[in-house]
Amino acid sequence: MEKQKRLLSVDALRGFDMLLISGGGAFLVRLKGTTGLPWIDWIARQLTHPAWNGFTFYDFIFPLFLFTAGIALSYSIQSGISRGINKKELYRKAFRRMLILIVLGILDKNIPLNVFDPAQIRYGTVLGRIGLATFITTLLYLNLSSRQRLYWVAGILIAYCAALFLIPVPGYGAGDLSFEGNLVGWFDRTFMPGRLLQKTYDENALLTQMPAHCLTVLGAFAGDMLQKQKPGYKKLLELSIAGIASIALGLLWSSFFPLNKHLWTSSFILLTAGMAFLFLALFYWITDVHGYRKWAFFFKVIGMNSLVIYLGIRFIDFDYSSKLLFGGWYMHVAEKWQPACNALGALILVWLLLYFLYRKKIFINPHCRKSSVKC
Repeated sequence: MEKQKRLLSVDALRGFDMLLISGGGAFLVRLKGTTGLPWIDWIARQLTHPAWNGFTFYDFIFPLFLFTAGIALSYSIQSGISRGINKKELYRKAFRRMLILIVLGILDKNIPLNVFDPAQIRYGTVLGRIGLATFITTLLYLNLSSRQRLYWVAGILIAYCAALFLIPVPGYGAGDLSFEGNLVGWFDRTFMPGRLLQKTYDENALLTQMPAHCLTVLGAFAGDMLQKQKPGYKKLLELSIAGIASIALGLLWSSFFPLNKHLWTSSFILLTAGMAFLFLALFYWITDVHGYRKWAFFFKVIGMNSLVIYLGIRFIDFDYSSKLLFGGWYMHVAEKWQPACNALGALILVWLLLYFLYRKKIFINPHCRKSSVKC
């Protein structure tokens, strides 16, 4: 029972993350300029990505998911070890999961998929990145100690920073972090097959995988913290210290290696990892230390089927369905409010679909066989 309580924090946190992807973000963005409230407009601006350098809250969404994937992976691997599953079998499951996510990612980003024109297929995807990150983290988790994994993260982030500053790019030289002249873009153009997202660059391609998987490694480290036989307040303290330290290091590093999601800079990794530690601490403090659990149900329903809704919003037009079902109601409000009302209706439909799956005990999660509570 105690294990289930701890994992509610993770399900709720993942659900909060997916809420912004599955309609919550669109609702807030469409409120911009309609209320006359500056703080609403500020929130809406936080839900768009910067053009290049800089940071908004929306940049945190994908890193947070990679982090929570690491938490779930920690529980899943520990559960497998306790059931006597050997390393070979754990490797096999992680590899199979990686292949499934890579294939689903390619389908997601290339619909309709033209299999006869591979040069126009985009291979760098969000789901593929999650699959690769969880596979690498599994290998590290099963062969290195917690301290050694932290050394690995430090080594990767330092090496990545050094590479971008020291390796010259043909025509631009070394240390060019512009969109046109950075090492990541040149590496993608030279070695990545298929179509790149920005034609000459793709933030989910090859080289950025190295710093990105560090978030999942750090997430597994957080999962280990939660599984320790310690009082809740001590776990909360450890998570908070890790978060504050990571944010401080990230901000310090950003003084010469800018925060940049497109490049997945080392400073960006540390900042978002620190934020993830603190968000996990907050959710853990509310649901587990203080025992306020009912509020988390809304997020839990989303978090337990995150893969379903990520693909669902790609293949199901919830906006159109919302217009059909709720248009007769919100057509009577001022026109400037109607886009936000439609987005809210779409969000309601998304949640009801996930609630139906929850009631039927249908949980499709890339990290667990049944659900993140029972993995």
